[in-house]
Parts: sequence; C-alpha cells; structure tokens
Amino acid sequence: MQKLIVILGPTASGKTDLAIQVAKALDGEVVSADSMQIYREMHIGTARPLPQEQEGIAHHLLGFVEPDAAYSVACYQRDALQVIDEILSRGKQPILAGGTGLYLNSILYDLDFTQTEPNQALRNKLEEQYQENPALLHAKLAQLDPIAAQRIHPNDKKRLIRRLEILEDAGGKQPYEFRKPQSRYQIQQIGITKPRETLYRDIERRVDAMFAQGLEAEVREIFRKYGADISAFSAIGYKEFLPYFAGKATLEETAQLIKQNTRRFAKRQLTWFRREQQVRWFSTEDFAGKEALVSAVISHIIKGAHDE
Repeated sequence: MQKLIVILGPTASGKTDLAIQVAKALDGEVVSADSMQIYREMHIGTARPLPQEQEGIAHHLLGFVEPDAAYSVACYQRDALQVIDEILSRGKQPILAGGTGLYLNSILYDLDFTQTEPNQALRNKLEEQYQENPALLHAKLAQLDPIAAQRIHPNDKKRLIRRLEILEDAGGKQPYEFRKPQSRYQIQQIGITKPRETLYRDIERRVDAMFAQGLEAEVREIFRKYGADISAFSAIGYKEFLPYFAGKATLEETAQLIKQNTRRFAKRQLTWFRREQQVRWFSTEDFAGKEALVSAVISHIIKGAHDE
C-alpha cells in the first residue's frame, strides 16, 4: 500500500512551511487541504503560499476555483484523490497539508458523497425560506450541523442551501456520521501546534502583515466584482470587511475582528484535530528552532516507514 503523509494543525501553526521542508527531504509534492486557498484572487487573506515561498516544491489545489463558484467537500475529495494518485504514479511522495477538517476527513475516511444528488423540490423550498429569512435558515443549520454552520456564512446562499438539502435528504444525519478509515493509502498523520500564547501572537502578527500587504484592496476588488453573496465572504479575513464597506465599522475595528475570529477558529481547529487519535503531535516549544522540528518530523516519518 502506498503512503500518504498528512500534516495538519491550526492556522498560523507553521504547517505549510513544515510540509515544504518535508517535501524537500522526501522528494514530495504538497496537496492543499484548505477550503479557502482553493479560490482564485484570494491570495493575501488566505495566506496562500506565493510561488517564491514554495521553494521549488510543486503545490496542488491552490487558486483553481472562481470565487463565485460552488465547490463542495465532494468536489474536493474527487480532485484530491486524483491528484494524490497522480503524484504517486510519478514515484513522488504526496503530502496532504491543511487545516480544513472536512477536507482532511474526506481523504482520511471512507466517505461516500455519491448519494447526495440535488433534490430540486427541496431546494426550491429552501430557497423560498432563504428569501424570507436567511438568518432563520442559518439557525436551522446550526442545530443540525454546528460545525458546518461555523464554516458557512449566512450570506453564502448556495452553500447554506446545499448543506441543508443534504442533511434533510439524510433525515438529519450527516453523510459522514458513521465513518470508517479509508483503505486506499498507508497514512501517517503529523500534527503541529504551538503554546496558545505563541499561536495567538503569531495570528495577530499575520493579520497585521496581511493588512500591510494590501488585504483591504484585495477584498474590495472581490466585493466589487462578485458582491457579498459568494463563498469568499464566508471566509475569515473577508466577511469582516462587509460592515466596513457599509460604513458601519472602522478599518481598525475590522482588523481586530479578524484577529478575534481567527483566534476562535484556531481553537475550534484544535478541538477538531484532537479527536484524531492517529495524529503524532509536535509542539514548537519542544524544539530549539525550525530545523530541529523539521528534523524530528522527518525522522518520525522515516521510522514509521521502517516499522511498517
């Protein structure tokens, strides 16, 4: 069975850089598992690695979906499996890296999305309810699937309705509720984290850097081209600008809200990932520097390969 390395962790933990270093050491390529880095035009706010930051390592599933296009977990599963198999066919080591739990689970577990075809009658009913009261429909999603409700903004009509459609068709059960591990790959999961104070400090620094790089202009241009009723404006770093654009918040208040929401998101990510018992966690505080951390991770991966 061929190996898939998975590197996960909260936002601003350093997983992207770690994935690049592991790929350099193991002749690998990186496959993104980030639900917002998939979108074109969303560079700064998603912290998508620039070509010069990729250090010559091939990256996949970055910036290939239009901001106003619908792209589901099922689409991601299909595309990611295809890319992973293609990397393996060339004798390279695929490294799945990201922080979107649903995307990661679509690869880690044997989840079948083929039974969730659109139900037009139900969709029409949900669209009518959305027109009457979007907030009420989002509250309904929060009851049925709290994790999805955190991910999907009330303004994101397409994704909100599609998620409710799937849940109602399944009788309220999530299609991945009874999951079993996949048997396609031999998987090694690596988790990277930091002490909370360090993680929160790095989140604040990252947001400040995003503003310095031109985040406001990036978000404004997306808003001008597509409006607010798109998937992009369910993302942290984008949705917070809507009150600012409406003259209801200052830029400083917007920045503080992004920092607050990112900290909360990182906390939810850690809660999600801690449920995965197969993850070998590495904390930056246990190492003298980045090189020591990278060396320990690579040694663990190689040892795991020899132990199989």
